Amino acid sequence: MAADLETMIEATHASDESVRYLNRELSWLDFNARVLSAADGSDAPLLERAKFLAIYSQNLDEFFQVRVAGLKDQVAAGLGAVSSDGLRPDEQLALIRNRVLELQRHEERIFLDDVVPALRKVGITLSDWDTLDDDDKTYLVDVFENLVFPVLTPLAVDPGHPFPYISNLSLNLGVLVRDPITGEERFARVKVPDLLPRFVVLPDGERYVPLEQVIANHLGALFPGMDVVSHHPFRVTRNADLTLEEEEADDLLAAVEIELRRRRFGRAVRLEVITGIAPEILSVLVRELDVDVEDVYETTAPLDLGGLWSLSALPRPDLKDEAFRSITQSRLSGIDDDPVDVFARIREGDILLHHPYDSFRTSVTAFIRQAAADPNVLAIKQTLYRTSADSPIVAALIDAATEGKQVVALVELKARFDEKANVTWARALEEAGVHVVYGLLGLKTHTKTALVVRQEPDGVRRYCHIGTGNYNERTARTYEDLGLLTCDPRIGADLSQLFNYLTGYGRQERFRKLLVAPGALRARLIDLIVREASASGRITMKMNSLVDAEMIDALYAASQAGVQIDLIIRGICCLRPGVPGLSENIRVRSIVGRFLEHSRIFHFANGDGPGRPVYLIGSADLMPRNLDRRVEALVPVDDPALQARLQQVLDVNLADDELAWVLQPDGAWHKVPHTTGLNTHVTLERLAADRLGPRQPRPPRRAW
Repeated sequence: MAADLETMIEATHASDESVRYLNRELSWLDFNARVLSAADGSDAPLLERAKFLAIYSQNLDEFFQVRVAGLKDQVAAGLGAVSSDGLRPDEQLALIRNRVLELQRHEERIFLDDVVPALRKVGITLSDWDTLDDDDKTYLVDVFENLVFPVLTPLAVDPGHPFPYISNLSLNLGVLVRDPITGEERFARVKVPDLLPRFVVLPDGERYVPLEQVIANHLGALFPGMDVVSHHPFRVTRNADLTLEEEEADDLLAAVEIELRRRRFGRAVRLEVITGIAPEILSVLVRELDVDVEDVYETTAPLDLGGLWSLSALPRPDLKDEAFRSITQSRLSGIDDDPVDVFARIREGDILLHHPYDSFRTSVTAFIRQAAADPNVLAIKQTLYRTSADSPIVAALIDAATEGKQVVALVELKARFDEKANVTWARALEEAGVHVVYGLLGLKTHTKTALVVRQEPDGVRRYCHIGTGNYNERTARTYEDLGLLTCDPRIGADLSQLFNYLTGYGRQERFRKLLVAPGALRARLIDLIVREASASGRITMKMNSLVDAEMIDALYAASQAGVQIDLIIRGICCLRPGVPGLSENIRVRSIVGRFLEHSRIFHFANGDGPGRPVYLIGSADLMPRNLDRRVEALVPVDDPALQARLQQVLDVNLADDELAWVLQPDGAWHKVPHTTGLNTHVTLERLAADRLGPRQPRPPRRAW
């Protein structure tokens, strides 16, 4: 059968690339369009809709900083390499611009025609300066003079003052001033301070004025004796992808710190302006920022709608989702307020965690904290990819080192946009005596693993956590993730081997149960797909992104062999489902809602033989970077009861008709028709509550 599968894969390679693969960048924009759609309509609470507008805006910022910047670098370097779907970098940039402009119009309509009027009806008014009365303006004069003016720095452009540096994603005012005596006109720039609130609240507590409008109407104080001809807000996005020549870096920590400083001066890749900007100001900005006309995006909405996050802090629970309460699994609950012995509970059997429904604090954080305080624990080893500024897990590792335990923290300094925070934590951990390691040359360490070595009466035992998400207690409240707590000696031995590989010298050896990338993970997944094809079985995969061409071709071949395949993909999907003769047995859906779907589950119905399913969870998506250029780990879940839990998660995702979208053969995403009203997040919260044992009262039922 393997030979037949190889023949089928070769046949799919022979077909037109544009049929076989969807474009990676356009697929990501489709994902962000689904995020934007969550702000549309009236089903979600109003401030949640505003939050989705903010998420959409910040997502797009990152896309330009990394993906668009990368394509522009390829064009500038004259690289003619095509993407898997056969497009050159310049062709992709043209398609990206068209799609972004389309989404921008959608965003403007949602914000200006829907969300702003709806907010006004419930007592939250986003006001323009021109609509304010004299009392309001008098109040804002006082705010400007006492709070805003002292931190402003007007920067003029003339023969003695070169064009100022415009920092990445900063909000600015471009100002044209005229000397009333000479009639000479000059350009000046005023930066809107990042540290001040995006919106100024008026005394009634119900009206909000954009900070840039307050500044714009007091420019006379910044340019005394000059006539202000015009003023217009603008915003610049720069290439922010950190580039390291690791082979030449003697000190990776110092090299990252240097690159973080360089990032501020990355090439401009996008200029955002308000529609109607004065041509002379736009001309100056385009020339001095060295951007093309195609890099300019004019909008009728305020710039940087990411500032709408501030509205989520308003004390208006009537306009938000009902406060969510994670539960503590019965096996991790103490009795009569006595703390639970996490190690004893793990010895009773593996524990599957599903966040945010299962509390991260009372499971993963409690596991590390208990390990840090337990005198019988000899060593703690953990990977840290992204963590919170006040991380209790990092604090526990510092405490453990202070108590004389052997503590190893593998800190990934190159975690994009978290580099600064990780450098800070690395310094703090080193000062506490933790053995801090920065990973392998040329590879990001993305695996989510923790190993605790404990001396027990019958010898040394290893306790493990392998997860799909970061060790971040804050994001664990909103990111959907899975984790496994186990003391399986084979997994413990594998983790010991993995950490030794990451901290020392040597090549990967064969692992007992873990699937590790780069290495056996890719080959094992391909083998499992081939096995399923030989049984005409069933494959279900849940992940963030599917991009890897080899994996896609293997799934196409399995589909042609009769395998029924369901893919649940939150973000990018380059596979084209439902194409006759290619992928008619493949279905793709995406869940976008209150929680960020982040877990990875791989299910093969006949993976170890007929009736012997394989379930894997872990950190890897099916992307070339995850399979070939990052250290990743998947762990099998063998307990039938825990397998049933994973299957339940998959089944709920596949039955959802409230948050789900489906991918069509033509590459378009359509919302699933609303029939039963099954919401993945609501259902999984209820199922988690239903699993509570007698040790803990259930949270009150929510009215849906």
